[in-house]
Amino acid sequence: MEPEEFVPPPECPVFEPTWEEFEDPLEYIAKIRPIAEKAGICKIRPPVDWQPPFAVEVDNFRFTPRIQRLNELEAETRVKLNYLDQIARFWEIQGSTLKIPNVERKMLDLFTLSKIVTEEGGYEVICKDRRWARVAQRMCYPSGKNIGSLLRSHYERIVYPYELYQSGANLAQCKARPLYDSEEIDKEYKPHSIPLRQSVQPPKTNSYGRRAKRLQADPEPSEEDIEKNPELRKLQIYGAGPKMMGLGLVAKDRNLRRRDKDIPECPPTLIVKDEPMEDIRLEPCTVEFCYDIKEEEEENGENSNTVSTKSTRLRRNAANSQFTRKPVAKAEFFVCRICARSDDDDKLLVCFVCNDTYHIYCLLPPLPEIPRTVWRCPKCVVEECKKPPEAFGFEQATREYTLQSFGEMADTFKSDYFSMPVHMVPTELVEKEFWRLVCSIDEDVTVEYGADIHSKEFGSGFPMKNGKRKLTPEEEEYAICGWNLNVLPVLDQSVLCHINADISGMKVPWLYVGMVFSTFCWHIEDHWSYSINYLHWGEPKTWYGVPSSAAELLEDVMKKLTPELFDSQPDLLHQLVTIMNPNILMSYGVPVFRTNQCAGEFVITFPRAYHSGFNQGYNFAEAVNFCTADWLPAGRRCIDHYRRLRRYCVFSHEELICKMAANPERLDLNLAAVVHKEMLVMVQEERKLRKALLDKGITEAEREAFELLPDDERQCNKCKTTCFLSALACYDCPDALVCLYHIDDLCKCPSNRHYLRYRYTLDELPTMLHKLKVRAESFDIWANKVKFTLEVIDGPKKTLEQLKALQWEAAEKKFPENDLLQQLRNAITEVEKCVSEAQSLVCTKKSSRVRSKLTVEQLKTFLDQIHTLPCIIHQEKDVKDLLESVESFQLLAQEALKVSPPNISDLRDLIEQGDHMVIDVPEMNQLRGQVQQALWLNEMRETLATSSSRHVTLDVMRRLMESGCNVTQNLEVEKAMAELQELLTISERWEEKAQICLEARQKHPPATLEAIIKEAETIPVFLPNILSLKETLLKARAWIADVEEIQNGDHYPCLDDLEGLVAVGRDLPVRMDELHHLEVQVMAAHSWREKACKTFLKKNSCYTLLEVLCPCNNVDSHNIKRARWKKEKDCSLFKSDIESLGLSAQDLREPGSVSLAFKEGEQKEKEYILQLRELNASKSQTSQRNEQQQYCVCGQPSNDLMLQCDLCKDWFHGTCVTYPKLTNQKHSLAWWDWDFRFLCPLCMRSRRPRLATILALLVALQKLPVRLPEGEALQCLTERAITWQDRARQALAVDEVTVLLEKLNELGQQLQNEVTKELVVLKESTRNEDSSQEGSAEGEGTVEDVIATLSDLEVINSYLPRLKGAVIEISESTQQQLEELMMEGDLLEVNLDETHTMWRILQAAGPPPLKTLQKFVEIEKSERKLSKAKGKDSEKKRKRKSERGDYTPTSQEELETKKSRDEPASDSCVKKKAPPATENQVESKEEHL
Repeated sequence: MEPEEFVPPPECPVFEPTWEEFEDPLEYIAKIRPIAEKAGICKIRPPVDWQPPFAVEVDNFRFTPRIQRLNELEAETRVKLNYLDQIARFWEIQGSTLKIPNVERKMLDLFTLSKIVTEEGGYEVICKDRRWARVAQRMCYPSGKNIGSLLRSHYERIVYPYELYQSGANLAQCKARPLYDSEEIDKEYKPHSIPLRQSVQPPKTNSYGRRAKRLQADPEPSEEDIEKNPELRKLQIYGAGPKMMGLGLVAKDRNLRRRDKDIPECPPTLIVKDEPMEDIRLEPCTVEFCYDIKEEEEENGENSNTVSTKSTRLRRNAANSQFTRKPVAKAEFFVCRICARSDDDDKLLVCFVCNDTYHIYCLLPPLPEIPRTVWRCPKCVVEECKKPPEAFGFEQATREYTLQSFGEMADTFKSDYFSMPVHMVPTELVEKEFWRLVCSIDEDVTVEYGADIHSKEFGSGFPMKNGKRKLTPEEEEYAICGWNLNVLPVLDQSVLCHINADISGMKVPWLYVGMVFSTFCWHIEDHWSYSINYLHWGEPKTWYGVPSSAAELLEDVMKKLTPELFDSQPDLLHQLVTIMNPNILMSYGVPVFRTNQCAGEFVITFPRAYHSGFNQGYNFAEAVNFCTADWLPAGRRCIDHYRRLRRYCVFSHEELICKMAANPERLDLNLAAVVHKEMLVMVQEERKLRKALLDKGITEAEREAFELLPDDERQCNKCKTTCFLSALACYDCPDALVCLYHIDDLCKCPSNRHYLRYRYTLDELPTMLHKLKVRAESFDIWANKVKFTLEVIDGPKKTLEQLKALQWEAAEKKFPENDLLQQLRNAITEVEKCVSEAQSLVCTKKSSRVRSKLTVEQLKTFLDQIHTLPCIIHQEKDVKDLLESVESFQLLAQEALKVSPPNISDLRDLIEQGDHMVIDVPEMNQLRGQVQQALWLNEMRETLATSSSRHVTLDVMRRLMESGCNVTQNLEVEKAMAELQELLTISERWEEKAQICLEARQKHPPATLEAIIKEAETIPVFLPNILSLKETLLKARAWIADVEEIQNGDHYPCLDDLEGLVAVGRDLPVRMDELHHLEVQVMAAHSWREKACKTFLKKNSCYTLLEVLCPCNNVDSHNIKRARWKKEKDCSLFKSDIESLGLSAQDLREPGSVSLAFKEGEQKEKEYILQLRELNASKSQTSQRNEQQQYCVCGQPSNDLMLQCDLCKDWFHGTCVTYPKLTNQKHSLAWWDWDFRFLCPLCMRSRRPRLATILALLVALQKLPVRLPEGEALQCLTERAITWQDRARQALAVDEVTVLLEKLNELGQQLQNEVTKELVVLKESTRNEDSSQEGSAEGEGTVEDVIATLSDLEVINSYLPRLKGAVIEISESTQQQLEELMMEGDLLEVNLDETHTMWRILQAAGPPPLKTLQKFVEIEKSERKLSKAKGKDSEKKRKRKSERGDYTPTSQEELETKKSRDEPASDSCVKKKAPPATENQVESKEEHL
């Protein structure tokens, strides 16, 4: 039968005291007792900061634990085990060992089987009614498997013979039963055995219990036995563990053991063999029983219905153990004790123990033949089996542990058992496993428990003041703490402090070192006292408790369920060796509670509260008993209970009561009252007992100081009670002593030899009782005095000193806290307070000291309070006088308040008089209120007077309103407040309107603002927002006037003036239509300026638009430009637009000033360029260059690749500037058509748009009603360009120049034809060389295709030697005119075709500039090398990225966009007629820079 899963009982109460409650332990326990004792146990969690240090000397702490076998602890399980012991003993006596069979793969519960069979009517009834199936059902076996028949077979073979002997049926006299020849004879006897209830026997050096001791001498199976016995073979295969169930029956003599397989299954049957009669003598003979036991066993891979029958037969041979019978004188003495006949002497058996003889056929059941082993008669067998079992108890282990070694053993056991770390095992799992193990018969788990270790010998876990070592301040604090278990039992409120002896376990704590499953069984404390347990450290301890009200019910349930245990051990529950599953107790109505005690927590058990539990793991606890006043009645009942159980007492309860009664002054009131009640009961009982003694005729007596005798010399021989008040002794029997409850059990001597030994006479006991009564009733006397004093009404009152005397008496006599004492304290406190208050009133009246005043009602109440005090005070008359003076002042004040209009001077005099009084008179507020009303009304009238109303602000009005609210209201004040509130509301409304208009969230027209201002002017209050609105309106009108003035002027307004007006107009919170028109004009002007900037200015240009448009007329500006190109951040290097023309801001506003300044700048610019050429002439010769001289825009020294600007004649590094690339042009031998004219970035400041583009800008400018300095400058530039263009065209229209141009065109055509012929020849040669690789179809192509196959630089280099110079001749005057016009045209920031035409003529008139061209080629070569190197690096990076998978190809459009975005500042230097490839050239310049 599977045990039901354990269900945890409900939790017991848990308390968490505050520090204040934690101060007094016994008081707190008494406080929680009404709640906690209902559960029997409770848990207390101390405050968090209460953590006593662990005081045990760990290194010196050594102990020997107890051994606990878990399944022997549980009551019902132990009954089953004892039953198995008895039945095993029964078969052992008869020479067999018991083997418990398996049914349904589980060991058969023989005890339950026997119990159910008995309950069902017995073996014969069940067999007759065929109710074995019902037996199987009650044992929870499944139906339909013929389990009933199997149970019957097992019962017949194992249990029934034992039950037969137990019932004594085999001892009844009966005739010899006839023999049945039809019965099969089985000469084999199959013995039964249960060697142990654990898998292997304990080692011979360490015994684990009485069962192990009895079976230790049994030989262990040999290898031959294991081979022959399949069950032993199984056991060997699977190793150690609870596997003895199912083990085959083992014969004790291996030599005669054999196995028969073919014997059929049959019930035990006796066959008596007929043999010839011989002389009466005993020979070795053998008795054999045959028991076949079926076992159902499912083999792996076979059908589950397959049943194998195993028949194990073992024989015990007595050849080596023949017994010697006692000598018999005559044969006729051998008479059968059943039939009383002596015939058939060869069938007679002689008992080995008692020598009685029996016929083998007279026995029940009869024997088939003479047994060959030692034989015992049925009577001896029954006597042996009915011997009471040994008292169960725990054995001590043989090993001594330290805390460390025990902890290692405990943790290892737990972790191995649960297969997980000890700290991870849930407490619920441990609890369920514990109750499963203790209820299991076949699983035997053994643990060790270090219990009841004396702290006096090994040291307490709490610090102690024993002088052994010096304590630290922290230890000192815990050593005297009431919760220290060494201090708690001997506190003044504890009864045990009156016992002088150190009772170990009660007054002196015991220590407990536990491991998992180690158990403390159901028990109550000695003398039913309280107990307290503190867990110092380690894993939790699980507790179960039963309240005292259910203690007898628990005892009855356990006796009912396990009567066998209590029959042999009536005081079993006092031995702490038996537990029972709480679920079983709860099923019978026993209330059980549980808790898990963690480290640092207390568990308290209450009087006669049964409790038990077990440890969750390795831990260290300490426990002690204590007794309070409420325990005394329970202690007396406990002594009566012990007397009935004949149990020894730990101390004498009578002695404890008498000792406390002898010194009543040491007892507190509660304890004295309880001791008096107990003493009274004890004296009355003693009188009755002594009277019974006199009635019996015993008159001799002598005094005996029992407290001086050892306890064992004054114990009652009958009930073991420790005597103190009296005892009965005998003169002839000095060792005999009984209490007066058992006077008839002393001895058999005559009563005149008996005498009474007493401690106190019957006269002395009432004296002690009277002292206790006086101590207990002293409180009543004192209480009557206090009541009389506090409740006096008309009689004479006590003084304060007399009240304090009563309080001092209570403290002196240590009366407990009670309501009456608290009333006395409260009364004294009230009197002292009244005296102090009266004195303060009188002293304040005399000294005019500032203090909190009393009201008139409070003064009257105070005077009434003085009248009701339980004592008299002397200041009562002064208080009465004060009240009379206050009442007279009230009459004067009431008369003054009736005067209308009020007289302010009289009111102020009364207020001053009232302020000096120590009482707060209610009329004072009315007086002050009238004064405040008058003053406020005057202030309001003065403030709102017509002459000063314009200076009244809103804050002043609000202050008046606030002060008016604090004034006592009347009709006049309320009317004035209403007027003031109306004026304030109107003012705030207009201020709010003005504020909305000023915030400009929604602008309003001037007319709206003017209307608001006009209406607000009627309010007689100063309104700041209205004034601000008025100022805003004036500003708006002035702004409109300025706009009209500018718009109506003779000229268009300047952009700066319009921007200023727009900024001012936007800031005004007024909606003006003119503002929008101005904003449109300004936006159009800015749009035109941006368009002009995009047309002229280069990207990231360092020039402004006005600078570009105006002529450059300063020689020093060249250095400034160079500095700009170096990107220096010095602001002083930049000139403003105003400085560009030399005009002030006011001059720019004057019409025509820009044109005049531009005209002046033109002439200065020509002079400037001539000066600059002359200045740069010093750097013109390469041989004369100075290394310290700065060149180029970079300001660095010169190198071999220097280029000279055609305009300013300055030198620049070819790698720093943009130059005309020859490779990007269509070349021929007409070198004058090549574009190699170089203008430096300092001379070419803009993009130089074409004239048509500029004219479009001027057309857009004419549409703007705004004047722009840039627009006027652009007009001047355009006029200058057109003028120059006309002059240039006139110069080019001269006949000389026209002829020269025609000649140049013809010459250029001739040279081009020559080049074409040469390229055709080159093409033919190239095609012949590559014909093997290319098809003839690819031979067709143009000259350009042939040129493309050659390197562009190689073509240019091939042309240079063939260039011829001075192809035309020009007159000096014409050349000078063209050079002058060329210089002026280069100064213009406009792109004109005439400039290029004049440059061709001037170039053709001179020799070809071979050095300059060669420099261009060299510069381009160096750039290509640099670009190629960078290209390789870029290609390598691209390949590496593609290998890593990080490279993403970029489209051509993205590359171009990136180039345009990253174009450097040097790109702003535009070369004339540069092809699209210029962007690559610019990038190369940027890289070089």
